[in-house]
Amino acid sequence: MKLPYTIMTLWSEEDNCYLIHLPEFPSQKFHTHGRSYMEALENAREVLDLLVEEYQQEGKNLPKPKNVEQTLRVFSGPGNSPLTSPGQ
Repeated sequence: MKLPYTIMTLWSEEDNCYLIHLPEFPSQKFHTHGRSYMEALENAREVLDLLVEEYQQEGKNLPKPKNVEQTLRVFSGPGNSPLTSPGQ
């Protein structure tokens, strides 16, 4: 199934693996992980499938997919544009 949701992959030195965050599903900070980038991405797709299935079974509306600027704002903080440097 093609899912239009954001998958953020971050390397964790502490955990020695790639961590996956799914910003449209904020129930937890990290949803899955993988020892390699590809393993983490495959796990993320599985989690997305499960989340969509869960939402549908419970009759919940699926979250609206974020655009690139909305996704990057997660890292730059509220009120800051992720595409400009501070002070611009």
